[in-house]
Amino acid sequence: MSNTLRYRMAIALLALVAAFVALYLHLWKLGLTGPLTCTAGLGCETAMNSQWGWFLGVDVALIGTIGYLLIFGAALWGLSPGRAQSPAPTLVLLGLIVPAVLFTVRLKYAEWGILRTFCPWCFESTVTIVLCLILVLLDWRRVRVG
Repeated sequence: MSNTLRYRMAIALLALVAAFVALYLHLWKLGLTGPLTCTAGLGCETAMNSQWGWFLGVDVALIGTIGYLLIFGAALWGLSPGRAQSPAPTLVLLGLIVPAVLFTVRLKYAEWGILRTFCPWCFESTVTIVLCLILVLLDWRRVRVG
């Protein structure tokens, strides 16, 4: 695979890891895993069980799982032969990542500003989606210049 696709490869890897984390949190919320591995301060439980742990009646961890899998799929699609210079995969990734960043800002505000708690798993997702945004913007610059 071409070195020019490194941004899309990194996005795919980050999204896959974050999808597994979000799935773990969703399965915990369903009661299908043991105790939540988190901090002693119960920040994860506070965030996950609050009204902010749901969006329009849907578990935000499930939304994250689906969102990250869509990002993963779009990044893989962008790695397929003949798509290296195509802006289409990058535009799809932008269309998925930008709303995810905005959604994350909403959740971080609620977690830190309203609930006054800290969830390391949520923080992992925040760092991941911001990194994905930086990478997709770098990829956009690459396909526009190339």
